[in-house]
Amino acid sequence: MRDLPWPARVYLLAVIGAAAALIGRSLITSGSLVAPENLDVLLVLVLLFLVCESMPTLLNVEQFAVSVSFSAALAAVVLIGPEGAALVGLTATLSVRPGLPLIKRVFNGAQFAICGYAAGGVYVWLGGAVGVPKVNAFDDLIGPYAAATAVFVPLNILLTLTMIRLAANVSALEVPLRGLTQFLLSYLGYGTFGLLVAGLWATVQSISAVLVLLPLFVARWAFGQYHAQQRSYDATIAALCQAVETKDYYTRGHCTRVSLASSMIAHEVGMGLERLRAIRYAGMLHDVGKLGVPTKVLQKDGPLTEEEFAAIQLHPMRGLEIVQGIDFLDEAFAGIMHHHERHDGKGYPMGLAADEIPEFARIIAVADAFDSMTSDRAYRGARPVEVAVEELRKGAGTHFDPVMVEAFMRALERDPWQPPGRVDPPPPEDADTLTKDHDDPTMPIQVVTGL
Repeated sequence: MRDLPWPARVYLLAVIGAAAALIGRSLITSGSLVAPENLDVLLVLVLLFLVCESMPTLLNVEQFAVSVSFSAALAAVVLIGPEGAALVGLTATLSVRPGLPLIKRVFNGAQFAICGYAAGGVYVWLGGAVGVPKVNAFDDLIGPYAAATAVFVPLNILLTLTMIRLAANVSALEVPLRGLTQFLLSYLGYGTFGLLVAGLWATVQSISAVLVLLPLFVARWAFGQYHAQQRSYDATIAALCQAVETKDYYTRGHCTRVSLASSMIAHEVGMGLERLRAIRYAGMLHDVGKLGVPTKVLQKDGPLTEEEFAAIQLHPMRGLEIVQGIDFLDEAFAGIMHHHERHDGKGYPMGLAADEIPEFARIIAVADAFDSMTSDRAYRGARPVEVAVEELRKGAGTHFDPVMVEAFMRALERDPWQPPGRVDPPPPEDADTLTKDHDDPTMPIQVVTGL
């Protein structure tokens, strides 16, 4: 707790205090939280909650995971009532999830208890019957249960994200908030498992928890396989990027930054999560074709011959040849192939113009030029962000798609760009580097004709 900023500490104590107050109030008014005849139900739901809470599925976002433990708390809303739901949620403090500090477990238990109590209160207020539901009365539970779920899930997400916002850098929330709608809908769907447990309890009692756990663990396994596949994809992309950047000392980190800038533009123009992932891959691999260009051409000190410049111009096509067998890249192929096309049709390799250029390529063209201008090169130092922005504006409508330039400007206003650090001169053996950069629109490559 000492590592938390003071606003996060205050918030943490407030959440814990609120949970304690709710539970204490129930003890004072009713004398006990759960009737003795419901202790067996409480025990089963607590075990179900702990099993799910201790074995979450990692998301494709660092330090985030999905747990469907809250479905047990929602089942308690029906079977035991608000107090029972709060107790089930409170047992998150006993989670044995690896690497989860005590302070996080205490916070999780407190916020789950608050959510359970609030959801239970809504359920009872709307006329939901507490106890094992009768078969002929089950339909009457659906409306109040849906309302309880609609309270529990958003409240749970709100309490958790507020803590993360106070405890960590705000930028750490960017990816989760982009997918918040999908995340919320998924959690609302998982909430139906609680109703399933409550409904089955009337016929098979505690075995209902086992019947629900089986599909949950199958879903967890499938989600885990998907996550492992995505990590494998990322490792493949990272290896290819590293291979490209070893050919030019001054472009190390360029692929990652182009990927980030491309994602910023794509998000601004409203791309969905799947296309955002694809544009990120395209940005990472846009220069992979340099592997097919002779190193002596990339690092030549001085003007290029027409043949050497032609080799440079072929690198988008070489890139497509290298990655075309990687099925998961999908739309990224177009970005890799056409990122040096120009809006006025004077680019390469095919001379496409305006809307003929694929959307991915129009995005990467802006991101690529911007990072080139704001990074150190052998022939000049990095330009200030303001200068690079002005150059993009000048090139809008000729070199770049004006829609993508304006989208990038809006993204930069919301999330200011952090230029890379200064690049030290390369070792003597790497000293012969290209004096111009084909990505920098302000410093075109010099081509000597007639040689």
